[in-house]
Amino acid sequence: MEKLGWKMSQYSPLLLVEDDQIDALTIKRALADLGLDECLVHVNNGVDALDYLRRMLPEVPRLILLDLNMPKMNGHEFLKELKSDLDLRRIPVVVLTTSKEQADISSTFRSGVAGYMVKPLDYFDFVRVVQAITQYWHLSTVPAKT
Repeated sequence: MEKLGWKMSQYSPLLLVEDDQIDALTIKRALADLGLDECLVHVNNGVDALDYLRRMLPEVPRLILLDLNMPKMNGHEFLKELKSDLDLRRIPVVVLTTSKEQADISSTFRSGVAGYMVKPLDYFDFVRVVQAITQYWHLSTVPAKT
């Protein structure tokens, strides 16, 4: 597996909001295989994610990877809170979930997500998805705080 030629530590961290520990470990492993694991922050649900984000202001993550089905506050509820917060709504969110439901896809895009990815079952396909997401955000320009 080819490692990327840049380091995420040169940028703001990536926030993973994922309650499933196996999926979280798979994402961490994929980032490690790509040489990008040094700046991942992992929380288990939307409540913890909002707490983390508000504590970190004004230094917010460059990207949020969000699962939808979580306890305490699911991904839909988290998006509603995030996008209603003037300090946090500019953070790009990519949904990374098992749901292929059209209702989930439509709802999250209406909430302002930047992308929606279904978690592949095959590990190497999973790495390719994570690589595509991280490469895109490495190349993207993130809006400044207004």
